[in-house]
Amino acid sequence: MKNILFAASECVPFIKTGGLADVVGTLPKMFNKEEFDVRVIIPNYTCIPDKYRNSFKYVTHFYMELGHRFDSVHVGIMEYELDGIKFYFVDNEFYFGGAKPYADTRYDIEKFTFFSKAVLAILPVINFRPDVIHCHDWQAALIPVFMKTIYAGNSFYSNTKTIMTIHNLRFQGIWDVDTFKYLTGLPDYMFTPDKLEYKKDANMLKGGIVYSDYITTVSNTYAGEIQSWEYGEGLDGLLRARNRTLCGIVNGIDYEAYNPSKDKDIAKTYNSKTFRKAKEANKLALQEELGLSKDENKFVISIISRLTDQKGLDLVKYVLDQICDKFTQFIVVGTGDEQYENLFKHYQWKYKGRVSANIFFSEPFAHKVYASSDAVLVPSRFEPCGLTQLIGMRYGTLPIVRETGGLKDTVTPYNEYENTGTGFSFANYNAGELINTINYAKKVFFDNRKAWDDMVRRAMTADYSWNTSAKKYEELY
Repeated sequence: MKNILFAASECVPFIKTGGLADVVGTLPKMFNKEEFDVRVIIPNYTCIPDKYRNSFKYVTHFYMELGHRFDSVHVGIMEYELDGIKFYFVDNEFYFGGAKPYADTRYDIEKFTFFSKAVLAILPVINFRPDVIHCHDWQAALIPVFMKTIYAGNSFYSNTKTIMTIHNLRFQGIWDVDTFKYLTGLPDYMFTPDKLEYKKDANMLKGGIVYSDYITTVSNTYAGEIQSWEYGEGLDGLLRARNRTLCGIVNGIDYEAYNPSKDKDIAKTYNSKTFRKAKEANKLALQEELGLSKDENKFVISIISRLTDQKGLDLVKYVLDQICDKFTQFIVVGTGDEQYENLFKHYQWKYKGRVSANIFFSEPFAHKVYASSDAVLVPSRFEPCGLTQLIGMRYGTLPIVRETGGLKDTVTPYNEYENTGTGFSFANYNAGELINTINYAKKVFFDNRKAWDDMVRRAMTADYSWNTSAKKYEELY
């Protein structure tokens, strides 16, 4: 039996701001329970819903030194079991209080420094000795650093290996060296260019990459891209140096949570045989709910996303008037940069009955939009993995994507000569290519409905559940 510990800053169903939470909450359930004892540790945020928090079981608490602080800090341990997985929560109200899991960068760096050290301090107390600690993103990146330095002489960890998974290389946990020395208590020799130093500052994710035993990221293409100057976010040289211990394993989605044949949030359930009539029924129900003109023959295209530059919305902005023709309806779901929130609200006013801007995020509402749309747009500048296109395919909503990262790895572009493919894609980060690809998708939808329906069937029957990816992680462990 191998013991595996997942350490991360968020996890469904307890706390979620992005795809990281889906991975940490879903992947542990997918391993063979006879071979792997997988447990998860995250912060005990006060904003975790009470329906979970009120059932957390108190284990114990103790005090721990942290950096050069004068006083010791409180470390509480709470425990909860869900779907056969044991979850631990690091309790400290000073660090994990508040209405949101993240605050300003300086404060977040301090609290996740505390979290990383607390994870290692907790393990002997709960008597769980992991063979592998699987650290997710910069918030858990100091775990390998502390393990190879402050805890190096401790026999409890002598056989424990670490894996560092990069979900998005853009976020690294960077602050000045003096603050890091104070917060971590790490010696001066750690803050050199071959260790934690980064452009005269200190970098948590860089430390995790240097000191972990293995590095993964969330798609094969992204693993290659981050070793280039264009996508490497300043760490491409280090990642090239470590490329023999770096691989990409594409994320999956939870096929129970996203299942159009059982989904209680949608107007009419369906599968790969019954989608045609059911998707039309879903479309009409959503058009009525959103005040769009009711017509099952409209081409409905949606964006379900954080509204940021990374997601390619600057390209969308250039061609929005061309997208919103009289045959098309355009639905946006998400929050983010004010300029994009306002842009989509303006277009809702400009094209009443054709555009719906839903500047919020709600999981049940997102399910309705997936079930009702014909296509989902993901024209990202870069995309480590992306879940939107996977959920879209599951719901028979064909993705229109840019060929980058996980989008390239998961969407097979339509080939009209061989009648293959599960969506549409374009290569260059260019608004002209984007609108050409959208228009090509519309042409297939209106002029060759049989080819479109065949593609929907292929997309719905493709397997992007966690099963395949979990097997790869098992081999890695």
